Amino acid sequence: MNHIVLGYDGSDFSVQALDWALDDAELRNLPLTVAHARQWPYGEAGEDAKAHLRKAAEHVLWHGADCARSTSSGVSVETDLYEGPAAQRLVELSDNATLVVAGSRGLSALPRAVVGSVAGYVAAHAGCPVIIVRGPGPLPAATHPGPIVVADKEPDASVLEFAFGEAALRQVPVSASADLTGWAERHPEVRIQPGEPRDHATLMVVGRKRAAWFGAADFLTQHAPCPVAVVS
Repeated sequence: MNHIVLGYDGSDFSVQALDWALDDAELRNLPLTVAHARQWPYGEAGEDAKAHLRKAAEHVLWHGADCARSTSSGVSVETDLYEGPAAQRLVELSDNATLVVAGSRGLSALPRAVVGSVAGYVAAHAGCPVIIVRGPGPLPAATHPGPIVVADKEPDASVLEFAFGEAALRQVPVSASADLTGWAERHPEVRIQPGEPRDHATLMVVGRKRAAWFGAADFLTQHAPCPVAVVS
């Protein structure tokens, strides 16, 4: 089934991810699945504690789905509540998804070295493209949206296909250091912008191998000035 999957945990960072996921769902005319995972992190737990965690998780998921339904223009919204690691569930859902969208940070107060980065793990292992959105709060509306920037010097065809597809949907140019002549001929509706203006980019697209080489979590959450799409 073709759909957009959103990893939502109620954090400010996931609000930006929700905005992006809704935009893509509307542009692609696809349904949206809002996914949330619950996991007790402190060893054994009594039934009362588990019930409390389950109710809290249900509330977070309901809130995310309600926000999506109330702010979208006709997007079908489904929910997925999972007991276990969030990263594992998002990778599972990616097998039947067109796109997975997640925030670069979540609610966990544990050190990243201990819990790892959910976004980084999903970006490295998902079966579809993954967009990681940085920053808390709603996405600011750009007066003059920037280009889709291809970060790879020698991008794979899948990276360019995704970049040109996203550019066509959002009606923005593509920018890359690679030779795009052939791709421009195949996508005459997309304008090519010289250079790599990353500071004003709408989205940076990178191949999964390159993201893994840089260290997915660090590269995605610290160095990119805009949302990042990781494509296999």
